[in-house]
Amino acid sequence: MNTSARMLRLLSLLQTHRYWPGGELSERLDVSPRTLRRDIDRLRELGYAVDAVRGVSGGYQLRAGAALPPLLLEDEEAVAIATALRASASGGEDTSLQALTKVIALMPPRLRRQMDALRSQTESLPWSGGPTIDAGTLTMLAQACRDDEPVTFDYTARDATASSRRVEPHRLVSAGRRWYLVGYDRDRQDWRSFRVDRVTDVRTTGQRVRPRDLPGGDAAAFVAAGIRSMAQRYDVRLRIALPADVVEADIGRWATVTADGDGCRVHMPTDSLDWPVMVLARLDADFTVEGPPELRDVLAAAAERFSRS
Repeated sequence: MNTSARMLRLLSLLQTHRYWPGGELSERLDVSPRTLRRDIDRLRELGYAVDAVRGVSGGYQLRAGAALPPLLLEDEEAVAIATALRASASGGEDTSLQALTKVIALMPPRLRRQMDALRSQTESLPWSGGPTIDAGTLTMLAQACRDDEPVTFDYTARDATASSRRVEPHRLVSAGRRWYLVGYDRDRQDWRSFRVDRVTDVRTTGQRVRPRDLPGGDAAAFVAAGIRSMAQRYDVRLRIALPADVVEADIGRWATVTADGDGCRVHMPTDSLDWPVMVLARLDADFTVEGPPELRDVLAAAAERFSRS
């Protein structure tokens, strides 16, 4: 690995963890501790504030600085970017959430205060296509997943039961406009998935724990299995005029897809008809609704609205 590529890799690692032991960084980059120290010095020369802890168990930590290197954005530009990313993340954009997490992590305190003021003094109209997601909650949970930092939060379950949870966050999973947090519930001593729109009052602990291994290793599959195991309000059954592998690649995590001649059949238990409607619109193929009747009614109403326009 050449020096430039190694520097980018080092910066990427520093931006994804709150603290990295020196030995682990050296091993990841396949360099000696001396070379690692030189690379750290080069990052500092570029304007990155990298703290070092000396000693046998020492390591490195990238902290917020006075500017946003290497872009060196003006304060107003940095706040504008973060504001746009926050709005996009609230709309369910996964990439926007990742970018927002990185931008806010590097913001100096004065800019974070500006963002907090903007958020607290702004109201938004909810989008009718799904639950309203608070981007601040998403950002805090994403940072906790990244930093292996336990959190506590209040949670309202599907049956409206309220509880306080202590969770070791593992990963965020997006499904359309719904977001799920996969984490280890300390009180229940088991893995759980939580709908983020039902999460409130997230508090970080300032601790860091050793990551646990998620059973199966796939957070999206874990969420999908949990959704399928729940009793759903609607049992959606479709025949779609597309090859099964095409549909499987698109929605296979959230539905059962089986080949049927030159098309396929889809079984999709769901609590809301918004999701199958969006799926059918995105696939852009002929289809037949085999059930339930409510889905036919929703599609007919949507077709009438579109025809009128």
